[in-house]
Amino acid sequence: MSVKEQVLKALEEHKGESLSGEAMAESMGVSRAAIHKAIKTLRMDGYQIEAVTNKGYHLPISSDMLSVQGIEACLSPDLKGLPIHVYKTVDSTNNAAKKLALEGAVHGTTVLAFHQSQGKGRLGRTFISPANTGIYMSILLKPTFDMSHSLLVTTAASVAVVRAMESVCGTQAQIKWVNDIYAQGKKVCGILTEAITDFETSQIQYLILGIGINCSTKEFPQDLLEIAGALEGEFSKNQLAAEVLNQVLPLMDHLESESFMDDYKSHSMVLGKEIKVYKGGYVGDVPGRTARAMNIAENGGLRVLYSDGSQEILSTGEISIRL
Repeated sequence: MSVKEQVLKALEEHKGESLSGEAMAESMGVSRAAIHKAIKTLRMDGYQIEAVTNKGYHLPISSDMLSVQGIEACLSPDLKGLPIHVYKTVDSTNNAAKKLALEGAVHGTTVLAFHQSQGKGRLGRTFISPANTGIYMSILLKPTFDMSHSLLVTTAASVAVVRAMESVCGTQAQIKWVNDIYAQGKKVCGILTEAITDFETSQIQYLILGIGINCSTKEFPQDLLEIAGALEGEFSKNQLAAEVLNQVLPLMDHLESESFMDDYKSHSMVLGKEIKVYKGGYVGDVPGRTARAMNIAENGGLRVLYSDGSQEILSTGEISIRL
């Protein structure tokens, strides 16, 4: 770990507290000049490190730049040492995670970015990712479960994100099947799961769980203004990202137990409601079929009742609901 990384780790772990440059230099076994250089570099990177005479340096509580050190400080003890990569900008965190997978990255490896130039949404859509206003993260999973349960990955991830938002932000969130999180009637998070398959064996080697959370995003394209929003209130993005990991990874280790299903149902915004089902997956010019959302099936599919009395369990496609 470089001196710069050690200094940031110390400041994040003692956020709001002053640490003397001399004490940091002694504990890290480096010169006072090395500490000063690290502080200068961190400030150039955008960290608002403050200095108080005879007290030292500190990160204000309001400081909220994503960092490996800031996230690690909030991880549960059993996740300490998890490989985490934070970039200023990438085309897509899912793409960056795929690259790491091909290089042999381990289960739980996580990629985050301040900005995505080509953020991915479902069905080829774009996930709008303005710089420094959201959490754009992808988690690498090595599945140990039967792939017939693959839809449950997104189901469990939705519950994990809702739990994290409630814990860190105090936000009462709802889930729109299968991968959207809403708060106060606006979509604040999207989840996209992609697979990496071995072409020789046709077996899935990795799953990439992409999660995009609008934390302070205000500007959206015209066609999204009515449905897209951001989380409200004061909270730390590092803490929220860490809590997502604290919630997601244990659920993935016990996916087939479906221990999260009651939580998913209780936070569903569609169960018992009239919806439109779009088999092609596109909402717009294609007419949807009216149905009532009845229940969540064991595999994470949505059981619907059509107006003609027929029923179906949806595992793909798109639905809409009038809020």
